Amino acid sequence: MSTPKFKKFNIEAYKPGKSKINKINKVIKLSANESALGMSPLAKKVISQKNLVLDKYPDGKSTNLKMAISKAYKCNFDKIICGAGSDEVIQMLCQLYLHPKDEVIVPQYSFLMYRIYAKIVGAKVVFAKENNFKVSIEEILKKVSKKTKIVFIANPNNPTGTYLTKKETLELRRKLNRNILLVIDDAYSEYMKNDDYSSGLELFKNKDNVFILRTFSKMFGLASLRIGWGYGSKQIIRALNVIKPPFNVNGLAQVAAAESLKDKQ
Repeated sequence: MSTPKFKKFNIEAYKPGKSKINKINKVIKLSANESALGMSPLAKKVISQKNLVLDKYPDGKSTNLKMAISKAYKCNFDKIICGAGSDEVIQMLCQLYLHPKDEVIVPQYSFLMYRIYAKIVGAKVVFAKENNFKVSIEEILKKVSKKTKIVFIANPNNPTGTYLTKKETLELRRKLNRNILLVIDDAYSEYMKNDDYSSGLELFKNKDNVFILRTFSKMFGLASLRIGWGYGSKQIIRALNVIKPPFNVNGLAQVAAAESLKDKQ
């Protein structure tokens, strides 16, 4: 009996780090950038409740969580989409925007899922050199072609830890063709205290050709629950909701994330 033929991808799979090491109790793990403080006590409390309803499907629209996000970040409820980790939102963006042979620009050192999801849909990934491990606006702009559809950057960058200043980020958007979607991954923005830095969400809440990614895996310590969100124009969000899996964010993740946003300690 032969196996039906399937597509082959020229992709190096993402290799997750080990979650535990046998016979070693105290492990300091740095590779996954997990929170050293763990989840909020408010999230832990709601997860521990005995009256959680797990035999019913969760809210497919993540309504309460989106309301909590909108309130916490003073942003538009209708411009939010939630995903099973921000990487699911990345996947949906690639499905929505990219055709075979379209081009995506990513920094030389960047989160692997940008390139993986782009390649899965047949797009070409173009790498922009970095300057001393920092994202280079000039190198990104050099790589732009008529086929460029998306530019992905994480700010601060993963894995290098360097960042673009507010001035540099605004310059990148200003110099890019307005028809190219700039995706800014704010995964580590909560850790930034530098005066010359502003997050993508702070800078581009009302910009229709910028899409912002956020996660509850890092600062909020909910990595195991797989919960993230994206923020973009209403038109993009409506289109993403058409292709979004119907119950992509589980109920525990929704309530834990919403409670985490209430914790100001």
